[in-house]
Amino acid sequence: MPLLDAAHLVATAQPDPVTAYTLSAGRIGSLVAALAGLAGAALGGRALARRTGRGARAGVVLGLAGTAVAVVVVVTSDGGIGTGNGLGGAFVALLIGLAATGLAGLATARSRRPS
Repeated sequence: MPLLDAAHLVATAQPDPVTAYTLSAGRIGSLVAALAGLAGAALGGRALARRTGRGARAGVVLGLAGTAVAVVVVVTSDGGIGTGNGLGGAFVALLIGLAATGLAGLATARSRRPS
């Protein structure tokens, strides 16, 4: 029996499987993008409700930042949805970021109109 057989080397060289609770780099990136998008959407909605436009620019910046991070995760993901790379979360974060940018952009446009 050889000391280093091929089956043993292949079995020990495999990485641990990704579970539903494992936080990979892609999942963390998707989470950060979604949180930035949600914060931007909250600021944009608040700015729309107040008519002063306060916080609208920050909402646009957060929405664009969330969208950019989500795009990076989508582009760099090397697997499909369900492989633990954060691809599904990145698609959701992309939609949230775009919605936040739209809301905050609308609030910015309304606040610049003369009364």
